[in-house]
Amino acid sequence: MNPEPHILLVDDDRDIRDPLAAYLARNQLRVTRAEDAAAARQVLAAHRIDLILLDVMMPGEDGLSLAGFVRATTKTPIILLTARAEETDRVVGLELGADDYVAKPFSPRELLARIRAVLRRAGDSAAVHAPDADGYAFGRWVLKTGERTLVSTDGEEVPLSSSEYALLLAFATHPKRVLTRDQLLDLSKGRDMAAFERSIDNHISRLRRKVEADPAHPALIKTVWGGGYTLAADVRRL
Repeated sequence: MNPEPHILLVDDDRDIRDPLAAYLARNQLRVTRAEDAAAARQVLAAHRIDLILLDVMMPGEDGLSLAGFVRATTKTPIILLTARAEETDRVVGLELGADDYVAKPFSPRELLARIRAVLRRAGDSAAVHAPDADGYAFGRWVLKTGERTLVSTDGEEVPLSSSEYALLLAFATHPKRVLTRDQLLDLSKGRDMAAFERSIDNHISRLRRKVEADPAHPALIKTVWGGGYTLAADVRRL
């Protein structure tokens, strides 16, 4: 029997934190609560966490700073909890590597669905079928499938969210082919990513910021108008 996924809920508002933790626990999720970033760091150091629910606006170190730390040190999926009006926070959070966001006030039922979708994507991408290759080299990059990391030819490691890794692997295994948004969703096992607006386009934009020399004029991940996207590079299996 699989253990209950371990969720770290980080929110300084007890009126949100405690009822939400109780709701998630009733739905077969193990929840550890943290009232601020410092407490969250202690939990992360002591426990294996499967997903982080992270409030953006907190006193002291805010959620965006903590998200940057998490993504630089782990591949743990992150869902941001943001104020509805703070679009900038959502965009910055996605660029830092968050996997999804939910605007406050939110429906606990919707949040639960998003948690399950992100956990499913993370599990699928961890087992994504490229075991017959140790990695894929293209341009100045090597995508290592064992470690699920992206490394440049000069040794720089670039953190990827689970969704970004799954998308990049889909491109690497289908180089120089035009892939529609639906095909990318299917290949990355991320059909549930369609649940939030323009998800593929957001993830492509984030990937370009990480792999392109000039994201405004991409040379690797190119847009094919009316068709989709293509990895316009030779790929060598390792």
